[in-house]
Amino acid sequence: MIRSDLTEKILDIKREKGWSWKYICDEIGGFSPVLLVGALLGQHKLTKPQAAKAGELFGLSKAETAMLNEVPMRGADAVMPPTDPLIYRFYELVLVNGPAWKALIEEEFGDGIMSAIDFDMQMERLPDPKGDRVKITMSGKFLPFKYYGASGNVPAYGYKEE
Repeated sequence: MIRSDLTEKILDIKREKGWSWKYICDEIGGFSPVLLVGALLGQHKLTKPQAAKAGELFGLSKAETAMLNEVPMRGADAVMPPTDPLIYRFYELVLVNGPAWKALIEEEFGDGIMSAIDFDMQMERLPDPKGDRVKITMSGKFLPFKYYGASGNVPAYGYKEE
């Protein structure tokens, strides 16, 4: 079995049982719902205890349960640009706002990136009379660019210079 087959099996069982992602996340526990759902969709790995809980919940074989604990090939099946309208809007957010985000992060922190590994994300629904809103909060560790070969009074890392 390949990982995409396991994802389809999990989605089939979810549909057959009528489970919500909230129910599944509550049963497995231990991670943010974004990370748990991402793992079940093949983009993250679960810990061994979480994989065991998921395996029991979904009635998976030993091999399928073990696959949930393997580091996946993240983004392997992604089509660029994304064709799903909701996912495309995130792509559009980055295309349109990315240069401003980059400029503002570099001005505040220096030469580097926001980690997508040492990262946290929450999603919440905000009621609004004009139509409910989606609030997504992202927090990633700042990772300064390393200036290899730096010597003398030249900084080794791209932290903001005062």
